[in-house]
Amino acid sequence: MAIFYQLEDDNDLPDAPEELQGEELNVDNISTLYQAQLAVSTGSIERMVSFVGSVLGANPEAVDKLDVDQAIDEYGDPRNAEGPFADITKAKIKAGLDKRAKTPNAANNFLKTMSHMFKWAVDAELLEVSPCSGVSKLKAESDGFHTWTVEQVEQYRAKHPLGTKPRLAIDLLLFLGLRRGDVAIIGKQHVRNGVLSIRTGKNKTWVHLPIFKQLAASIEATPTGDMAFLTTEKGKPFKSSASFGNWFAKQCDAAKLPTVCRAHGLRKAGATIAADEGSTAHELMAMFGWSRLEMAQLYTREADKKKLARAASERLANKI
Repeated sequence: MAIFYQLEDDNDLPDAPEELQGEELNVDNISTLYQAQLAVSTGSIERMVSFVGSVLGANPEAVDKLDVDQAIDEYGDPRNAEGPFADITKAKIKAGLDKRAKTPNAANNFLKTMSHMFKWAVDAELLEVSPCSGVSKLKAESDGFHTWTVEQVEQYRAKHPLGTKPRLAIDLLLFLGLRRGDVAIIGKQHVRNGVLSIRTGKNKTWVHLPIFKQLAASIEATPTGDMAFLTTEKGKPFKSSASFGNWFAKQCDAAKLPTVCRAHGLRKAGATIAADEGSTAHELMAMFGWSRLEMAQLYTREADKKKLARAASERLANKI
């Protein structure tokens, strides 16, 4: 949906066929994930209405989150009448994994989403056992997002000069090491005495990041929004991390970079460069907001391997 809204914002959506213009459309989806979402809709609507009612006293604006017309339509959907949870079996979950076997990470994300959904169903006593129980993740050979090389960073920056929003975007991602969702919302209000402080969206951990000369120059040279450094072409903050990620992907494509070069890979590149330059695991944790030491040690161990291999090669070369 984030991609749809981004296309809508950019006016890139084609006009509907003439015979459909002005007509109300009902679109059905038969995927396993959609059916699971549909299965929880009736119960979740009841709970949401109850919850909204309970918090109105503290926050009257909460009622704005409830779309009454949509809730009534979904509650009256005949597919909710028989409790379709039972229709989603372990076999169907495994079939969903098999369907995505060529992209293991996507398959595992599917399993993760379904597991969370059915955990809720079990907790709500709508099911006794989750169909995801006992289903194993697929082995993924990839180590995740591509880590940018220094050459790729230079290629991007050569395309997007100082003073442009695409240039500021990569500078913020690289020099601060924040996730794209955090980069999309940071602004001048987060900076005091040359230090940017923010509670990260994913781990809810406070990080305090110094803004050094190169990044300060990039911020100073670029027109920024009132509450966010980075804004859309219309001057508004990005609606979500996904919309920012889609926009950043376009800037990478404009620089003729490989399609694997995306926002998250810059966070990995920053951690790799910092570790190679001698940063300790605890220093990396402080900068990147990691709560587990093991994550930081992945980068320091790799950096140590490089140093040890270089030292061994030098000793061998000197001996021979």
